Amino acid sequence: MLQCQAQTRIELETMYSNRFEDSEAYRGRAWKTLIQHWFQRHVPVDSAVLDVGCGYGQFINNVVCTRKYAMDLNPVSRRKLNPEVTFLEQDCASTWRLPDNSLDVVFSSNFFEHLGSKAEFAETVREAYRCLRKGGRIIAMGPNIRFVGGAYWDFFDHYLALTELSVKECLETAGFRSEYVLDRFLPYTMVNVPQYPIFLLRFYLRMPFAWKWFGRQFVVIATKP
Repeated sequence: MLQCQAQTRIELETMYSNRFEDSEAYRGRAWKTLIQHWFQRHVPVDSAVLDVGCGYGQFINNVVCTRKYAMDLNPVSRRKLNPEVTFLEQDCASTWRLPDNSLDVVFSSNFFEHLGSKAEFAETVREAYRCLRKGGRIIAMGPNIRFVGGAYWDFFDHYLALTELSVKECLETAGFRSEYVLDRFLPYTMVNVPQYPIFLLRFYLRMPFAWKWFGRQFVVIATKP
């Protein structure tokens, strides 16, 4: 089992290095813009935030909040995180090393589709519910299989085919109350695509009507009653 986990970590490090290293700086600038012009409004500045499947930390490094946590199995993540971020190197479907009612926001972007089964997804959501305070929220973004189609499987580590409705149903089954459910938001991916000027992203975020044309990712926000 330990050998299998070590192999998984090595594979993660290799896969994500090949996938993201060349675009890391651009992705960092894009995430700063996404946070400033959209996500920050859903994250109180005095909150405790966990980024599940944090990757290289572009969200958690840039969001403004009081306490920052990041979770990933990729050991490289630790080196990418700012000093103020507490790193949890663990399987998200196992018990989180956090107390009950200790978080205000759980965030996840382009991660749940990488989980190996719906049971793992459900367990991850249950852990989020346990660790969030009353009134806390979970924010989930990811590729919408309904609009991405076959390109969804171009990434070797995509396992779960999700839509905004399937994510909503999983969250509500765990006890969350849906607050915001959007089927189309951002384009599908920043991998192997042109690096458009960041000002175009700011412009895009101000035009929700354009999301219906170009959006391939869902956003679901739900609260713990």
